[in-house]
Amino acid sequence: MLGQVNPVAFNLFGISVYWYAVIIVSGIVLAVWLSSREAVRVGLKEDDVIDFMLWGLPSAIIGARLYYVIFQWQDYVDNPIEIILTRNGGLAIYGGLIGGGLALFFFTRHRFISTWTFLDIAAPSVILAQAIGRWGNFMNHEAYGPATTRGFLEGLHLPKFIIDNMNIDGTYHQPTFLYESVWNVLGFIVLVLLRKKKDFLKEGEVVLGYVIWYSFGRFFIEGMRTDSLYAFGSIRVSQLFSLVLFFGAIAILIIRRKKGSIPFYNREKGTVKKAD
Repeated sequence: MLGQVNPVAFNLFGISVYWYAVIIVSGIVLAVWLSSREAVRVGLKEDDVIDFMLWGLPSAIIGARLYYVIFQWQDYVDNPIEIILTRNGGLAIYGGLIGGGLALFFFTRHRFISTWTFLDIAAPSVILAQAIGRWGNFMNHEAYGPATTRGFLEGLHLPKFIIDNMNIDGTYHQPTFLYESVWNVLGFIVLVLLRKKKDFLKEGEVVLGYVIWYSFGRFFIEGMRTDSLYAFGSIRVSQLFSLVLFFGAIAILIIRRKKGSIPFYNREKGTVKKAD
């Protein structure tokens, strides 16, 4: 169809390299760079972030794929070899966060680094990488919402190339990939601003803020998508998981605040300090 983007970025030695992969990798590279800079500011080494990626990236990819496959098992039960083929997508963000989170826990324990501090370092970079990654879904013509009209999309003042690519099989759809991308960019800005505010956030609250922000937006955006994974009948897995994360993060934040001994995050001095 005229105006539709080609999901293939280029061919390398006869192998098609998809925009999905290029965009995901770009988001990861940016996240690593930003996290490395922040690590130095809080007294860690830049190599700590690089070394973690050797653990975390494979774990995140495996987790993202397994999460998707488990809840979409009917598509793989007759042809399990498809499980390892991810060139056309099929990675779930929540699964990636679970896999990467487990790797981070064991990595920080092994390096004797505060897990909460490391999570605070990574959280803003991760949500920005997620914002970038959603454009990989756009290039793959996936992660879109319900049917709509071209007039509705034009009313959002979207660029023509987005509107044209929201025409899927002759029907225009809402760009839920864009909604989430914008929500994540706003989340990145909010987290960075809060992190810079002296003695406002305690250790661990940057990542808890990330969880609260992301899960809140994801709950509503997921409800609009037409390609959701379902767990129990009509219950969308990501919406259920978003609710658990949203209220769980709020509960943890309140409990940790009541303890009163959690260090404050002081980005200006590049460290955390005990509460007075």
